[in-house]
Amino acid sequence: MILKLAWRNIWFKPLNTILSIILLASSVAIITVLILLQKQFEEQFSKNADNIDLVLGAKGSPLQLVLSSVYQVDAPTGNINYKEAQIWMKNPFVKTAIPLAFGDNYLGFKIVGTTPTYLNQFNSKVQSGKIFDKNFEVVVGSEIAKKLNIKVGDSFFGSHGDTKEGEKHEENKYIVVGIASVTGKVIDNLILSNIESVWAMHDEHQQEADNHEEDKEITAVLIKFKNKMGIVLWPRLIAQNTQMQAASPAIEINRLFSLFGIGLQALQYLAFGIMFISGISIFVALYNTLKERKYEFALLRVNGASRIQLLTLVLVESLVLCFIGFIFGTIIGRIALIFISKSSETEFKITFNPLEFVWNQEGILVLVTIFVGVLAALIPALKAYTMNISKTLANA
Repeated sequence: MILKLAWRNIWFKPLNTILSIILLASSVAIITVLILLQKQFEEQFSKNADNIDLVLGAKGSPLQLVLSSVYQVDAPTGNINYKEAQIWMKNPFVKTAIPLAFGDNYLGFKIVGTTPTYLNQFNSKVQSGKIFDKNFEVVVGSEIAKKLNIKVGDSFFGSHGDTKEGEKHEENKYIVVGIASVTGKVIDNLILSNIESVWAMHDEHQQEADNHEEDKEITAVLIKFKNKMGIVLWPRLIAQNTQMQAASPAIEINRLFSLFGIGLQALQYLAFGIMFISGISIFVALYNTLKERKYEFALLRVNGASRIQLLTLVLVESLVLCFIGFIFGTIIGRIALIFISKSSETEFKITFNPLEFVWNQEGILVLVTIFVGVLAALIPALKAYTMNISKTLANA
Protein backbone atom coordinates (compact mmCIF):
# COMPACT_ATOMS: atom_id res chain seq x y z
CA MET A 1 0.00 0.00 0.00
CA ILE A 2 2.73 2.45 1.04
CA LEU A 3 4.87 1.55 -2.00
CA LYS A 4 1.93 2.02 -4.38
CA LEU A 5 1.05 5.39 -2.84
CA ALA A 6 4.73 6.46 -2.92
CA TRP A 7 4.96 5.59 -6.62
CA ARG A 8 1.89 7.73 -7.42
CA ASN A 9 3.22 10.63 -5.35
CA ILE A 10 6.62 10.51 -7.08
CA TRP A 11 4.99 11.25 -10.45
CA PHE A 12 2.78 13.99 -8.99
CA LYS A 13 5.32 16.44 -10.48
CA PRO A 14 7.04 14.48 -13.26
CA LEU A 15 9.51 17.19 -14.32
CA ASN A 16 10.96 17.47 -10.80
CA THR A 17 11.14 13.68 -10.60
CA ILE A 18 12.89 13.33 -13.97
CA LEU A 19 15.43 16.05 -13.05
CA SER A 20 16.27 14.30 -9.77
CA ILE A 21 16.67 10.95 -11.53
CA ILE A 22 18.88 12.44 -14.27
CA LEU A 23 21.19 14.09 -11.73
CA LEU A 24 21.52 10.97 -9.62
CA ALA A 25 21.90 8.66 -12.64
CA SER A 26 24.66 10.92 -14.04
CA SER A 27 26.69 10.76 -10.83
CA VAL A 28 26.24 6.99 -10.48
CA ALA A 29 27.20 6.48 -14.15
CA ILE A 30 30.43 8.50 -13.77
CA ILE A 31 31.44 6.68 -10.58
CA THR A 32 30.59 3.28 -12.10
CA VAL A 33 32.75 3.98 -15.17
CA LEU A 34 35.63 5.15 -12.98
CA ILE A 35 35.44 2.07 -10.74
CA LEU A 36 35.48 -0.33 -13.70
CA LEU A 37 38.13 1.62 -15.62
CA GLN A 38 40.53 1.80 -12.70
CA LYS A 39 40.21 -1.88 -11.77
CA GLN A 40 40.42 -3.27 -15.30
CA PHE A 41 43.10 -0.80 -16.43
CA GLU A 42 45.38 -1.79 -13.54
CA GLU A 43 44.65 -5.49 -14.02
CA GLN A 44 45.44 -5.37 -17.74
CA PHE A 45 48.68 -3.47 -17.23
CA SER A 46 49.78 -5.73 -14.38
CA LYS A 47 49.13 -9.05 -16.11
CA ASN A 48 50.89 -7.93 -19.33
CA ALA A 49 54.04 -7.11 -17.34
CA ASP A 50 54.17 -10.44 -15.46
CA ASN A 51 57.63 -12.05 -15.55
CA ILE A 52 59.28 -8.98 -17.07
CA ASP A 53 61.86 -7.48 -14.70
CA LEU A 54 63.54 -5.01 -17.07
CA VAL A 55 63.18 -3.72 -20.61
CA LEU A 56 66.44 -3.05 -22.44
CA GLY A 57 66.21 -0.41 -25.14
CA ALA A 58 67.43 2.87 -26.60
CA LYS A 59 67.94 5.83 -24.30
CA GLY A 60 64.99 8.16 -23.89
CA SER A 61 61.87 8.13 -21.75
CA PRO A 62 61.77 4.97 -19.57
CA LEU A 63 57.96 5.07 -19.54
CA GLN A 64 57.86 5.36 -23.33
CA LEU A 65 60.20 2.35 -23.62
CA VAL A 66 57.97 0.26 -21.33
CA LEU A 67 54.73 1.32 -23.03
CA SER A 68 56.07 0.62 -26.52
CA SER A 69 57.82 -2.68 -25.77
CA VAL A 70 55.55 -4.29 -23.17
CA TYR A 71 52.13 -2.84 -24.03
CA GLN A 72 52.62 -1.85 -27.68
CA VAL A 73 50.84 1.50 -27.13
CA ASP A 74 53.56 4.05 -27.90
CA ALA A 75 56.34 4.71 -30.40
CA PRO A 76 59.71 3.11 -29.52
CA THR A 77 62.54 5.24 -28.13
CA GLY A 78 64.75 4.02 -31.00
CA ASN A 79 66.82 0.97 -31.94
CA ILE A 80 69.76 -0.75 -30.27
CA ASN A 81 72.62 -2.82 -31.69
CA TYR A 82 71.68 -6.50 -31.60
CA LYS A 83 75.27 -7.67 -31.04
CA GLU A 84 75.69 -5.34 -28.05
CA ALA A 85 72.32 -6.38 -26.62
CA GLN A 86 73.30 -10.06 -26.88
CA ILE A 87 76.18 -9.50 -24.46
CA TRP A 88 73.65 -8.60 -21.78
CA MET A 89 71.10 -11.18 -22.91
CA LYS A 90 73.67 -13.96 -22.30
CA ASN A 91 74.61 -12.70 -18.83
CA PRO A 92 74.54 -15.44 -16.13
CA PHE A 93 72.01 -13.40 -14.11
CA VAL A 94 69.46 -13.58 -16.96
CA LYS A 95 66.82 -16.31 -16.95
CA THR A 96 65.08 -15.33 -20.19
CA ALA A 97 65.76 -12.56 -22.73
CA ILE A 98 63.25 -11.98 -25.52
CA PRO A 99 64.36 -9.64 -28.35
CA LEU A 100 61.78 -7.50 -30.15
CA ALA A 101 62.09 -5.78 -33.53
CA PHE A 102 59.39 -3.40 -34.82
CA GLY A 103 59.01 -1.86 -38.22
CA ASP A 104 55.83 -2.83 -40.05
CA ASN A 105 52.11 -3.28 -39.59
CA TYR A 106 49.17 -4.86 -41.34
CA LEU A 107 46.00 -2.71 -41.38
CA GLY A 108 47.21 -0.96 -38.22
CA PHE A 109 48.16 -4.15 -36.34
CA LYS A 110 51.83 -4.25 -35.41
CA ILE A 111 54.14 -6.91 -36.87
CA VAL A 112 56.69 -7.86 -34.21
CA GLY A 113 59.92 -9.72 -34.94
CA THR A 114 60.76 -11.95 -31.96
CA THR A 115 61.36 -15.56 -30.89
CA PRO A 116 58.84 -18.33 -30.05
CA THR A 117 59.58 -17.66 -26.35
CA TYR A 118 57.49 -14.50 -26.66
CA LEU A 119 54.33 -16.63 -26.79
CA ASN A 120 55.35 -18.38 -23.56
CA GLN A 121 55.76 -14.97 -21.93
CA PHE A 122 52.01 -14.41 -22.27
CA ASN A 123 51.01 -18.04 -21.63
CA SER A 124 49.97 -18.28 -25.27
CA LYS A 125 50.30 -21.17 -27.67
CA VAL A 126 49.61 -21.81 -31.34
CA GLN A 127 45.96 -22.87 -31.40
CA SER A 128 45.95 -23.83 -35.06
CA GLY A 129 48.84 -24.28 -37.48
CA LYS A 130 52.44 -24.06 -36.30
CA ILE A 131 55.01 -21.62 -34.98
CA PHE A 132 57.01 -19.48 -37.44
CA ASP A 133 60.42 -20.94 -38.35
CA LYS A 134 61.20 -19.34 -41.72
CA ASN A 135 61.42 -15.76 -42.94
CA PHE A 136 58.04 -14.10 -43.57
CA GLU A 137 56.08 -16.80 -41.75
CA VAL A 138 53.80 -15.26 -39.12
CA VAL A 139 51.62 -16.28 -36.20
CA VAL A 140 48.56 -14.03 -35.91
CA GLY A 141 46.99 -12.99 -32.60
CA SER A 142 43.51 -14.31 -31.82
CA GLU A 143 41.78 -10.90 -31.91
CA ILE A 144 43.29 -10.00 -35.27
CA ALA A 145 42.31 -13.37 -36.73
CA LYS A 146 38.77 -12.86 -35.48
CA LYS A 147 38.39 -9.27 -36.69
CA LEU A 148 40.00 -9.77 -40.11
CA ASN A 149 38.83 -13.36 -40.62
CA ILE A 150 42.41 -14.55 -41.12
CA LYS A 151 43.10 -18.28 -41.47
CA VAL A 152 46.19 -20.45 -41.68
CA GLY A 153 47.48 -20.32 -45.26
CA ASP A 154 46.42 -16.71 -45.92
CA SER A 155 48.99 -14.16 -47.04
CA PHE A 156 49.29 -10.36 -46.95
CA PHE A 157 51.66 -7.45 -47.55
CA GLY A 158 52.87 -5.35 -44.65
CA SER A 159 53.01 -1.56 -44.51
CA HIS A 160 55.99 0.43 -43.25
CA GLY A 161 55.74 1.99 -39.79
CA ASP A 162 52.96 1.56 -37.25
CA THR A 163 50.04 3.06 -39.19
CA LYS A 164 48.13 1.38 -42.01
CA GLU A 165 48.70 4.40 -44.28
CA GLY A 166 52.43 3.60 -44.47
CA GLU A 167 54.21 2.55 -47.65
CA LYS A 168 53.27 -1.03 -48.58
CA HIS A 169 56.10 -3.59 -48.88
CA GLU A 170 55.08 -5.55 -51.96
CA GLU A 171 58.47 -7.19 -52.50
CA ASN A 172 57.84 -9.81 -49.82
CA LYS A 173 54.58 -11.43 -48.74
CA TYR A 174 53.85 -12.63 -45.20
CA ILE A 175 52.41 -16.14 -44.95
CA VAL A 176 50.12 -17.02 -42.02
CA VAL A 177 51.31 -20.34 -40.55
CA GLY A 178 49.59 -20.18 -37.17
CA ILE A 179 46.84 -18.57 -35.09
CA ALA A 180 47.62 -17.88 -31.42
CA SER A 181 45.28 -18.84 -28.60
CA VAL A 182 43.12 -16.29 -26.73
CA THR A 183 44.91 -14.79 -23.71
CA GLY A 184 43.18 -11.47 -23.02
CA LYS A 185 46.64 -9.86 -23.22
CA VAL A 186 48.48 -7.64 -25.67
CA ILE A 187 49.65 -10.59 -27.77
CA ASP A 188 46.07 -11.09 -29.01
CA ASN A 189 46.50 -7.94 -31.12
CA LEU A 190 49.97 -8.66 -32.55
CA ILE A 191 51.38 -10.41 -35.60
CA LEU A 192 54.57 -12.33 -34.78
CA SER A 193 57.45 -13.30 -37.06
CA ASN A 194 61.13 -14.05 -36.60
CA ILE A 195 63.52 -11.11 -36.30
CA GLU A 196 65.22 -11.97 -39.60
CA SER A 197 61.96 -11.19 -41.40
CA VAL A 198 62.02 -7.62 -40.09
CA TRP A 199 65.64 -7.18 -41.14
CA ALA A 200 65.09 -8.70 -44.56
CA MET A 201 61.98 -6.59 -45.20
CA HIS A 202 63.99 -3.40 -44.67
CA ASP A 203 67.19 -4.47 -46.40
CA GLU A 204 67.62 -4.22 -50.15
CA HIS A 205 69.90 -7.23 -50.11
CA GLN A 206 68.27 -9.96 -48.06
CA GLN A 207 71.24 -12.31 -48.33
CA GLU A 208 73.54 -9.62 -47.03
CA ALA A 209 71.21 -9.13 -44.08
CA ASP A 210 71.47 -12.80 -43.18
CA ASN A 211 75.30 -12.72 -43.29
CA HIS A 212 75.91 -9.56 -41.25
CA GLU A 213 73.81 -9.82 -38.11
CA GLU A 214 76.44 -7.96 -36.11
CA ASP A 215 75.38 -4.76 -37.92
CA LYS A 216 71.68 -5.30 -37.35
CA GLU A 217 69.43 -3.53 -34.87
CA ILE A 218 66.48 -4.50 -32.73
CA THR A 219 64.02 -2.35 -30.78
CA ALA A 220 64.10 -3.80 -27.26
CA VAL A 221 64.72 -6.86 -25.09
CA LEU A 222 62.36 -8.16 -22.38
CA ILE A 223 64.47 -9.53 -19.53
CA LYS A 224 63.62 -11.87 -16.66
CA PHE A 225 66.33 -12.42 -14.00
CA LYS A 226 67.20 -15.53 -12.00
CA ASN A 227 67.22 -13.35 -8.88
CA LYS A 228 66.15 -9.80 -8.11
CA MET A 229 69.64 -8.32 -7.73
CA GLY A 230 69.73 -7.60 -11.44
CA ILE A 231 66.72 -5.27 -11.15
CA VAL A 232 68.68 -3.09 -8.72
CA LEU A 233 72.11 -3.22 -10.38
CA TRP A 234 71.49 -3.28 -14.12
CA PRO A 235 69.82 0.12 -14.76
CA ARG A 236 72.90 1.98 -13.49
CA LEU A 237 75.41 -0.44 -15.07
CA ILE A 238 73.77 -0.23 -18.50
CA ALA A 239 73.39 3.57 -18.34
CA GLN A 240 77.10 3.99 -17.44
CA ASN A 241 78.58 1.47 -19.86
CA THR A 242 76.37 1.50 -22.96
CA GLN A 243 74.22 3.71 -25.16
CA MET A 244 71.17 1.81 -23.92
CA GLN A 245 68.88 2.04 -20.92
CA ALA A 246 67.14 -0.53 -18.72
CA ALA A 247 63.64 0.42 -17.52
CA SER A 248 61.60 -1.40 -14.86
CA PRO A 249 57.96 -1.98 -15.90
CA ALA A 250 56.91 -2.15 -12.24
CA ILE A 251 58.37 1.28 -11.42
CA GLU A 252 57.15 2.98 -14.59
CA ILE A 253 53.63 1.56 -14.41
CA ASN A 254 53.31 2.52 -10.73
CA ARG A 255 54.23 6.04 -11.80
CA LEU A 256 51.61 5.89 -14.54
CA PHE A 257 48.99 4.59 -12.09
CA SER A 258 49.72 7.47 -9.70
CA LEU A 259 49.17 10.01 -12.50
CA PHE A 260 46.12 8.11 -13.72
CA GLY A 261 44.79 7.97 -10.16
CA ILE A 262 44.93 11.76 -9.73
CA GLY A 263 42.67 12.23 -12.75
CA LEU A 264 40.25 9.52 -11.59
CA GLN A 265 40.09 11.03 -8.11
CA ALA A 266 39.23 14.45 -9.52
CA LEU A 267 36.42 12.91 -11.58
CA GLN A 268 35.16 11.01 -8.54
CA TYR A 269 34.95 14.27 -6.58
CA LEU A 270 32.96 15.74 -9.47
CA ALA A 271 30.62 12.73 -9.50
CA PHE A 272 30.00 12.89 -5.76
CA GLY A 273 29.36 16.62 -6.14
CA ILE A 274 26.66 15.84 -8.74
CA MET A 275 25.24 13.20 -6.37
CA PHE A 276 25.09 15.80 -3.59
CA ILE A 277 23.24 18.18 -5.94
CA SER A 278 20.83 15.39 -6.83
CA GLY A 279 20.21 14.88 -3.11
CA ILE A 280 19.36 18.58 -2.77
CA SER A 281 17.06 18.27 -5.78
CA ILE A 282 15.22 15.33 -4.18
CA PHE A 283 14.97 17.24 -0.88
CA VAL A 284 13.50 20.33 -2.59
CA ALA A 285 11.04 18.19 -4.56
CA LEU A 286 9.86 16.33 -1.45
CA TYR A 287 9.68 19.47 0.67
CA ASN A 288 7.66 21.43 -1.89
CA THR A 289 5.39 18.46 -2.54
CA LEU A 290 4.87 18.03 1.20
CA LYS A 291 3.50 21.58 1.52
CA GLU A 292 1.03 20.88 -1.28
CA ARG A 293 0.03 17.50 0.15
CA LYS A 294 -0.30 18.39 3.83
CA TYR A 295 -4.10 18.16 3.67
CA GLU A 296 -3.78 14.73 2.05
CA PHE A 297 -1.51 13.64 4.88
CA ALA A 298 -3.94 15.01 7.46
CA LEU A 299 -6.79 13.04 5.88
CA LEU A 300 -4.63 9.91 5.91
CA ARG A 301 -4.11 10.41 9.64
CA VAL A 302 -7.86 10.88 10.21
CA ASN A 303 -8.49 7.62 8.32
CA GLY A 304 -6.18 5.65 10.57
CA ALA A 305 -2.64 6.16 9.23
CA SER A 306 -0.03 6.44 11.97
CA ARG A 307 2.77 9.00 12.23
CA ILE A 308 5.30 6.24 11.48
CA GLN A 309 3.43 5.34 8.29
CA LEU A 310 3.57 8.95 7.06
CA LEU A 311 7.27 9.15 7.88
CA THR A 312 7.84 5.83 6.08
CA LEU A 313 5.88 7.05 3.05
CA VAL A 314 8.15 10.07 2.56
CA LEU A 315 11.30 7.96 3.08
CA VAL A 316 10.08 5.34 0.60
CA GLU A 317 9.42 8.03 -2.02
CA SER A 318 12.99 9.29 -1.70
CA LEU A 319 14.50 5.79 -1.73
CA VAL A 320 12.47 4.78 -4.80
CA LEU A 321 13.82 7.85 -6.62
CA CYS A 322 17.37 6.90 -5.59
CA PHE A 323 16.84 3.27 -6.61
CA ILE A 324 15.62 4.31 -10.08
CA GLY A 325 18.55 6.72 -10.44
CA PHE A 326 21.04 4.06 -9.36
CA ILE A 327 19.69 1.46 -11.82
CA PHE A 328 19.72 3.89 -14.72
CA GLY A 329 23.17 5.19 -13.72
CA THR A 330 24.60 1.67 -13.59
CA ILE A 331 23.19 0.87 -17.03
CA ILE A 332 24.35 4.20 -18.57
CA GLY A 333 27.82 3.75 -17.04
CA ARG A 334 28.24 0.34 -18.62
CA ILE A 335 26.97 1.55 -21.99
CA ALA A 336 29.54 4.37 -21.79
CA LEU A 337 32.25 1.79 -21.01
CA ILE A 338 31.36 -0.10 -24.19
CA PHE A 339 32.10 3.03 -26.26
CA ILE A 340 35.28 3.72 -24.27
CA SER A 341 36.37 0.12 -24.85
CA LYS A 342 35.84 0.41 -28.62
CA SER A 343 37.90 3.59 -28.72
CA SER A 344 40.71 2.20 -26.52
CA GLU A 345 40.79 -1.02 -28.53
CA THR A 346 41.37 0.95 -31.72
CA GLU A 347 43.98 3.28 -30.25
CA PHE A 348 45.70 1.22 -27.54
CA LYS A 349 44.59 -2.41 -28.16
CA ILE A 350 43.05 -2.47 -24.65
CA THR A 351 39.49 -3.67 -24.06
CA PHE A 352 37.24 -3.30 -21.02
CA ASN A 353 34.48 -5.62 -19.83
CA PRO A 354 31.24 -3.68 -19.12
CA LEU A 355 29.59 -6.74 -17.55
CA GLU A 356 32.06 -7.04 -14.68
CA PHE A 357 30.83 -6.09 -11.21
CA VAL A 358 33.23 -4.77 -8.58
CA TRP A 359 31.07 -5.83 -5.66
CA ASN A 360 33.01 -4.16 -2.85
CA GLN A 361 33.19 -0.71 -4.44
CA GLU A 362 29.82 -0.79 -6.17
CA GLY A 363 28.30 -2.08 -2.92
CA ILE A 364 29.64 1.05 -1.19
CA LEU A 365 28.10 3.11 -4.00
CA VAL A 366 24.72 1.51 -3.26
CA LEU A 367 25.06 2.45 0.43
CA VAL A 368 26.07 6.02 -0.48
CA THR A 369 23.01 6.30 -2.76
CA ILE A 370 20.73 5.04 0.04
CA PHE A 371 22.34 7.51 2.44
CA VAL A 372 21.68 10.37 0.01
CA GLY A 373 18.03 9.27 -0.24
CA VAL A 374 17.56 9.08 3.54
CA LEU A 375 19.32 12.41 4.08
CA ALA A 376 17.22 14.15 1.42
CA ALA A 377 13.98 12.81 2.96
CA LEU A 378 14.91 13.39 6.60
CA ILE A 379 13.47 16.90 7.09
CA PRO A 380 10.30 16.34 4.97
CA ALA A 381 9.71 13.00 6.75
CA LEU A 382 10.08 14.55 10.19
CA LYS A 383 7.75 17.37 9.16
CA ALA A 384 5.15 14.81 8.09
CA TYR A 385 5.67 12.93 11.38
CA THR A 386 5.12 16.04 13.56
CA MET A 387 2.18 17.40 11.56
CA ASN A 388 -0.68 18.86 13.66
CA ILE A 389 -3.84 17.27 12.18
CA SER A 390 -6.43 19.57 13.74
CA LYS A 391 -4.56 22.76 12.84
CA THR A 392 -3.96 21.59 9.24
CA LEU A 393 -7.63 20.68 8.71
CA ALA A 394 -8.82 23.89 10.39
CA ASN A 395 -6.71 25.93 7.96
CA ALA A 396 -8.13 23.94 5.08
